[in-house]
Amino acid sequence: MTDEVALVQTVDFFTPIVDDPFTFGQIAVSNALSDVYAMGGTPLTGMNLVAFPIKTLSPSILKEILRGGLSKMEEAGVALVGGHSIDDPEIKYGLAVTGTVHPNKILTNAKAEAGDKLVLTKPLGTGIISTALKAGMASEEAIRKSVESMATLNRTASEWMRRFRAHACTDITGFSFIGHALEMAAASQVGMVVRSKAVPVFPEAMEYAKLGLIPGGASSNREFFSCRVDVDSGVAPLLVDLFYDPQTSGGLLISLPSGEAEEYVAALKREKNINSSIVGVVVKEPPGRIRIL
Repeated sequence: MTDEVALVQTVDFFTPIVDDPFTFGQIAVSNALSDVYAMGGTPLTGMNLVAFPIKTLSPSILKEILRGGLSKMEEAGVALVGGHSIDDPEIKYGLAVTGTVHPNKILTNAKAEAGDKLVLTKPLGTGIISTALKAGMASEEAIRKSVESMATLNRTASEWMRRFRAHACTDITGFSFIGHALEMAAASQVGMVVRSKAVPVFPEAMEYAKLGLIPGGASSNREFFSCRVDVDSGVAPLLVDLFYDPQTSGGLLISLPSGEAEEYVAALKREKNINSSIVGVVVKEPPGRIRIL
């Protein structure tokens, strides 16, 4: 728009992954805003995207979904400016988002540099926990922790990221930690080494993975991405399952200069983001591949 202002526009919506409509609304909006945060931008306005079976379900359910979404928009300082709804047999909800960013400060997944350290800001395992929830096998504590993570905005992580010299960033969603990390490695023409024990995960997700409660999306991710992943023999197979787990409203994966990564993580921990962690390093070769140690 000007030498100092560029528009960022993004859109995301999906079907319910939790039973409570208000919580579903919160998660859907948090997820939709993440793309703007990952670019180092500030979301300004949102437009609701709604599919709802109005003839078979109570409008009160829709009201709660929209209330949940609005609560997160208000928390993010985003103005709801309209939207669109259709009568549909399956509930879907999300947001079209417009934000701004300085044209010279846009972050993409294409500029990670060899020597950088990789920071992940949320734990993995929400897909597995959601699968356990659908099977009626998830504990209340696991559901609580997973929902709290998915409904947490990436706003604070993004704001602190802008204070450091981050080279690249992406948010972790349906393609899994491995998939999105590989996208960054390929776009940046670098390799990555991931320290498996440093990656934050929900302990309950490990337990549910042992029971085989792994979503189909994880299998699809593994099938598509594993040809570019080398896993050391000492890495627990169940942990690798979590690395392919499709996430909803996951954290940011950020490539930062080595000397700044520790300061960034320390800053997030002071902000009560206790799960943020340095999970690996960027290496020069082989480009477009990941090694898990």
